[in-house]
Amino acid sequence: MSVSRRDFLSTAVAGSLSAGLLKNRAIAEAGGKRPIIVCANNGFNYLDDAYAFLASGGDTLDAALRVVKGPEDDPNDTSVGLGGLPNEEGVVELDACCVHGPTRRSGSVGGVRNIKNVSLVAKAVMNNTGHVMLVGEGAERFAVAMGFQRENLLTDHSRKIWLLWKEYHSGSGWWGPAIADPAWTPPAGAGEKSELMQDHFRRLEQMAANLGVVPELCSEAARAVIFPPHGTIHCSALNEKGEISGCTTTSGLAWKLPGRVGDSPIIGAGCYTDQDVGSAGATGSGEENMKVAGAHTIVENMRRGMSPQEAGMDALKRIVRNYNNDMTRLRYVDMIYYVLRKDGAYAGVSLWESYHGSKPHKIAIHDGSKRAEQTVALFKGPSEDYPPKPNVSPEVLKRFQ
Repeated sequence: MSVSRRDFLSTAVAGSLSAGLLKNRAIAEAGGKRPIIVCANNGFNYLDDAYAFLASGGDTLDAALRVVKGPEDDPNDTSVGLGGLPNEEGVVELDACCVHGPTRRSGSVGGVRNIKNVSLVAKAVMNNTGHVMLVGEGAERFAVAMGFQRENLLTDHSRKIWLLWKEYHSGSGWWGPAIADPAWTPPAGAGEKSELMQDHFRRLEQMAANLGVVPELCSEAARAVIFPPHGTIHCSALNEKGEISGCTTTSGLAWKLPGRVGDSPIIGAGCYTDQDVGSAGATGSGEENMKVAGAHTIVENMRRGMSPQEAGMDALKRIVRNYNNDMTRLRYVDMIYYVLRKDGAYAGVSLWESYHGSKPHKIAIHDGSKRAEQTVALFKGPSEDYPPKPNVSPEVLKRFQ
């Protein structure tokens, strides 16, 4: 996939002229409704209860937490909370943060094991300590002291996918070098449609079936092994009085190194709220978002007068700038921003239109009408799966060839 600078500029212009962009820009300039909740699309099913709570006078942070707690409790959501895909040692580690606009307070936790609702633990840090962030074993002990129950977060389904990953990788590391490394080059002929990769998929699907993965999920398990997914949920809530809060929670990048923390618990990256301006959050390539402090950048852009959509697009362009517009690298990066201004105007923007092989990126909104809307993308088409070529030991490759 070779893209010239001219193609790059043309794509950006085409994206800026899309119907979705024009629609969201009109909403942003006119202001929106209050109360309103904006979140990642995996929070869609939990919006009704949260909105009713918010509309009846409930606290904005508590409303947002009602949304994200849903995926945290759902064992079938492998990107958040219970059932999240684990690190390379088979241990689920969770991250979360929250920002309460009305009192201008924050709480955060990172690398937490054995505690399901880390979004609520982040709130407990905010309410019950003089700290902002707790991590690892200390955060777990604090959670237990606050009444949270320890439990095994690795479901049978997630465990089987991890066993499949361990069999495929056979102890080899897959995490580097990163695409930001100046010496990095994409390998030729390693895409998902290559004959070799298709053969890997077929064999992995059969191995998944042998491990007891239900038939309809074998293909999804194979993809998760070859291309480690990263999933998250962010939610921002604004009440009729103009009070606003936000939170983000995740199980992080699948098969990560133990102790890896992404952008989700980093206040200013995965989530940021300023009572005077608005709120923003992110899902996607966490390492890239940390480099641009995405959520904080967006809120500050709105402070300077940008619309929610313009503010989000500027943050995306900073990611692009970090790669000097190099599309051979940027095609392996994706980012979705969820933006809510304190007057009710909102936007959902993304680097690409979708992840490879997935449905278009969407945000979920409830302002009295619950709906999902497609994001406005900077680039047309899907992002590519990463890593572009699995780092698999020669012994394992022999079995797959």
